[in-house]
Amino acid sequence: MSEPTLARAVLSTDDFKLLNEAVRFYLQANEDAPDSAKFSNLYHRLGTASRGR
Repeated sequence: MSEPTLARAVLSTDDFKLLNEAVRFYLQANEDAPDSAKFSNLYHRLGTASRGR
């Protein structure tokens, strides 16, 4: 039986920064959208993820 491979990161720190910027841009352009709270939460989670690396 072979050993399981180690997990590796799928996204880099730069990827998190780019996604964070894209979500921020979306939020600014769509402040009144019904799903803006979900995007706001995502924005903050992405920011936390990029600072933790």
